[in-house]
Amino acid sequence: QVELVESGGGLVQAGGSLRLSCAASGRTFSRNNMGWFRQAPGKEREFVAVIGWSGSTRYADSVKGRFTISRDTAKNTVYLQMNSLKPEDTAVYYCAADRDTYRAPSNRGYDYWGQGTQVTVPS
Repeated sequence: QVELVESGGGLVQAGGSLRLSCAASGRTFSRNNMGWFRQAPGKEREFVAVIGWSGSTRYADSVKGRFTISRDTAKNTVYLQMNSLKPEDTAVYYCAADRDTYRAPSNRGYDYWGQGTQVTVPS
C-alpha cells in the first residue's frame, strides 16, 4: 500500500523559510514525477512544483525563484524548500506521486496523495 507522508509545515513570519518533506512508502518513485500542490481556504488546489525522474523541475509562476523542489531517491523522499514566504503562500501543502514512470514533468496526472501539511504565513 502506497503512502505519502508530509512533514515540516508550521507558522512562519513573512520573509521566513520552511522545508517540507514527503516520505513515500509502499513502492519506489525514483522513476516517477513527484509534485507539490497547495490549497488555500476557499480556493481550489493548485500546482506548486514537480520534479521528474531525471531531476528536471517545473514551478508555478507564483513560487519561481523562491521555492526549490528536490528529491533523495535513496530515501524515497521529496522536499520543498520555501524561502521568502509571503502571506499568500498560506495553504495546506500536499505531496503527490505519479504512478507512471518516465513521464515528462507535469502539473497533472497524479495518482497518490498525502494528507497535507499546513503552512501559515501571517500578514
